[in-house]
Amino acid sequence: MDERRYYGAKVPQITLAFWVAKILSTAMGEATSDFLVFHTNPYLAVIGGGLGFLAALALQFATRRYVPAIYWLLVVMVSIFGTMVADVIHVVLGVPYPVSTGMFAASLVVILGAWSLSERTLSIHTVATPRREAFYWATVIATFALGTAAGDLTASTFGLGFLNSAILFTALFAVPGLARRLFGLNEVAAFWTAYILTRPMGASFADWFDKPVSSSGLGFGTPAVAAMLTVAVALAVGHICLRHRRAGPGAIAAE
Repeated sequence: MDERRYYGAKVPQITLAFWVAKILSTAMGEATSDFLVFHTNPYLAVIGGGLGFLAALALQFATRRYVPAIYWLLVVMVSIFGTMVADVIHVVLGVPYPVSTGMFAASLVVILGAWSLSERTLSIHTVATPRREAFYWATVIATFALGTAAGDLTASTFGLGFLNSAILFTALFAVPGLARRLFGLNEVAAFWTAYILTRPMGASFADWFDKPVSSSGLGFGTPAVAAMLTVAVALAVGHICLRHRRAGPGAIAAE
């Protein structure tokens, strides 16, 4: 891969808008995946999700700079397809949640280790070459798979239910920020820890809203929740795109 063909960072700055869009997209991916798998042909849904993910990935790598609409399209597709993959591993292959959670956690450690050894940094501010972007998206994919399995682990295997799981992961999500502010935790470690926790947090809230009351949910239904979250993600990403456009072509993700 030609390391000289990029001209700027390919990922956004970490702002409040970033976290809002990230959490909404994780919740939307969970609800949308459930809707497609359980309300349409599941085989076609998984194949379509995989093709959509590959198309969004190719589009992201074809750009030379951070383009908000393309970046967040890929995040959404990772969320949808990552949920499908994690569910297939458990439902179809019968892998227990503790095993799949450990497996995804191990894969994440391997990816981060390879990234650190190769590039000498895990900072997203240095994601400006094809190789570093490949490590970045491999890490993102692993965090989504891990988060999906971890959320199901606490809600189902540990019996916490969806709301208690959502509260648990929300509290854990706040820990890296507090540790950075109070104890000087390394910003890279704080970011990736928080990033991993957004997935089970958002997915647990989505499940709480759409799952039936008999399953510790509120019973609003997957179609309604998926549609509501899709609109919310569109509004959040639209805001980011507008701010980025106003900042000018030379700005890097000024959300």
